[in-house]
Amino acid sequence: MNGLELTLDQGKKMQNELVTEKEQTGFLETGIGKAINFAMDVGLRALLPNFIEDGVIEIKDTIFREGFGEGIKKVIDSGINLGKSIVGVFTGKFDNVSQMQTAVEKGGIIDGTSKLLDNVLNKVQKKNLIPKSAITAIRQGKNILLDNVSKEIENTLTKQVKEVENLQEYSNKWQEYFEKRDFSNMNKMYKKIENSLNNVVPLEETIRRAREIENIHNLVKNNGKNFDLSEEQLLLAKRLVS
Repeated sequence: MNGLELTLDQGKKMQNELVTEKEQTGFLETGIGKAINFAMDVGLRALLPNFIEDGVIEIKDTIFREGFGEGIKKVIDSGINLGKSIVGVFTGKFDNVSQMQTAVEKGGIIDGTSKLLDNVLNKVQKKNLIPKSAITAIRQGKNILLDNVSKEIENTLTKQVKEVENLQEYSNKWQEYFEKRDFSNMNKMYKKIENSLNNVVPLEETIRRAREIENIHNLVKNNGKNFDLSEEQLLLAKRLVS
């Protein structure tokens, strides 16, 4: 199999892996879910200073087990969908991180988290699963928890802005080295692009460019690091991700 055929096979496979709404939503649900989980950890420790570490962990685990863990997934999903409607994302997919930030901000995730926490606290109180003093402290300090949640979600999305910027920078540098026919540095940038793709939210244009780079990179590599590629080969590498 020659380099062109190999790239064609890879490209066809990658075409079937283009960004979907499900992938984007799944990435956001996971990221925001982790942010809320961390915020609850920090917030509960601050609100329950008289409880030992194991006690705070047990209280948090009970809250999540009694409905918060399952409920927060629905809150996040509903918030994302509502935010899309408000922002005007009618295709189902975000085009950039800025859209995501606005949608998450306007989607009511914090309000949903607040109502969910109230419901779960009422539930665990009726079952007498958590000390009354802890429930009182959490209710009185709920705004502290929600502030933590809001800040962690914001931090998560801000990190995504940086991740996208990094990926763009690596891609630009790869292009520079490609034009200079410097495969060694191309390869360094290519590895950074691969690593960055594991951490960046899937966006159509971002992924499209990264896959185009992957096609051309492997084409050069499989051609014995020979940069003398035909216009047909280069055009095909781009068309495979169109």
